[in-house]
Amino acid sequence: MCRMSALAATALALALALTSVGASPALAFPFGKGADKAPAAEKPAAAAPAPRKATAQERAQIARLDPLARAAFWAHEAELDPNDVDAGVKLSQALRQMGNYGDAMQAAERTLIVAPNNVEALLEVARSQVGRGQGFYAIEPARQAQALSPRDWRIPSLLGVAYEQASRFDEALAAHRQALALAPDNPVALGNLGMYYASRGDTAKAEATLRQAAARPDAPIAVRQNLALVVGLAGRIDEAERLARQDLPPEMVENNLAWLRSARAPLAASGGAPSARSWESLRQTP
Repeated sequence: MCRMSALAATALALALALTSVGASPALAFPFGKGADKAPAAEKPAAAAPAPRKATAQERAQIARLDPLARAAFWAHEAELDPNDVDAGVKLSQALRQMGNYGDAMQAAERTLIVAPNNVEALLEVARSQVGRGQGFYAIEPARQAQALSPRDWRIPSLLGVAYEQASRFDEALAAHRQALALAPDNPVALGNLGMYYASRGDTAKAEATLRQAAARPDAPIAVRQNLALVVGLAGRIDEAERLARQDLPPEMVENNLAWLRSARAPLAASGGAPSARSWESLRQTP
């Protein structure tokens, strides 16, 4: 069974209890007038209802579940109707959030066969490539999406991350700035720019940009935790701990602090800057 079918199977309740009903033999040659009539054949058991697609309300409710449950649900929907673009995109999203980047990319690519100009499917291909650390291969699908939706800030912000992974740093900075031109003060776009500065060793700009992002009421957890990372790398471990404890469970905080302390040791000796990519909570993929 392929992996998509296996996921679909977890979302189904299988009813396979059909039994055969044997008919009583009829009397071929009844003797006399009082012979019994052959019993009437029993009606066959009703067939199980055919699988149906989820209603709009059911689809809305599934968004509250964890990625594994959502992946099972959307795999079932996509199997029922391979032309269901929404199911294909949301299956890809759920798989990517589980860290199954290869499967996520395949789900998005199958959706693009049906809808080659679907922006969300193109973005899922690009996000999956970035998730795998293969930003070079995210550039082309992201550019295709940008041509279709040039005012969407998410696309240049994602391109900025992809260019960074491809070591095309000038293009990365230009893309991050373009995202902010389209969506000024957006916390995700600001956070990604801040992490760009951190990766280039400009901790002062990184901290200032991440603080601006974290001050927004709609800032996601990743922004605050990346601020904690940059503050910790600057040597302010106590402040980093306070920031980390706002959102993370104690065991994850301890793991992150242990990493920070180990990263600070060679930094203090060499005067260099450790990579900001080793923290458990990295940038928010737009």
